[in-house]
Amino acid sequence: MKTLVLVRHAKSAWADPTLADHDRPLNDRGRRDAPEMGRRLRERGTSPDTILSSTAVRARTTAEALATALAVDPAAVVLDERLYGSSPETILDIVAELDDGLSTALVVAHDPGLSDLAFRLSAEIEHMPTCAVAEFKFSARSWAELADADPVEIRFDTPR
Repeated sequence: MKTLVLVRHAKSAWADPTLADHDRPLNDRGRRDAPEMGRRLRERGTSPDTILSSTAVRARTTAEALATALAVDPAAVVLDERLYGSSPETILDIVAELDDGLSTALVVAHDPGLSDLAFRLSAEIEHMPTCAVAEFKFSARSWAELADADPVEIRFDTPR
C-alpha cells in the first residue's frame, strides 16, 4: 500500500505588494490552519515517511507546521523547487522518484496543479481550498504505479 497526502499550502498574506509571489508568508489564518490540519492527520493515524514541499515560503512554512504537529522533525522536510507551479504530471513524476520502501508521502504544493491532481484521482474533489488535505491510499507496491492507479480509499478535509 502507498498513501499519498496532498496538501495545498495554508492561506498566505498579501499585505506587502513588493514581495515576489514565491516569498509571500502565511497570514494569521494560515498560521492557525496548518497546525490544526496536522493535528487532524495525526489523530487519524496518518504518519508520513517523508514530507515534500514547494520552495515557496508559504508552502515551506505550511510543511514545517504540519511536520511539527505530526511529530516529524521539520528539518526533514524535503524542498523541491519543481513543486512550485507544478502540473499534476510533475507532482506525480516527483512522487514516482520516491524510494519504494516508503509507504506514506505528504506533498505540500500549489493550485491549480494540486486541485487538478486531486480531481484526477477523485472526481468528488473539484477544488482544494487553502490548507485542504486530500489523502489517497493505493494498492500499489511502487510510487511509479500511482500515475495509472485508482485509489482504494480517499479522505478529504478542509480547515473550515
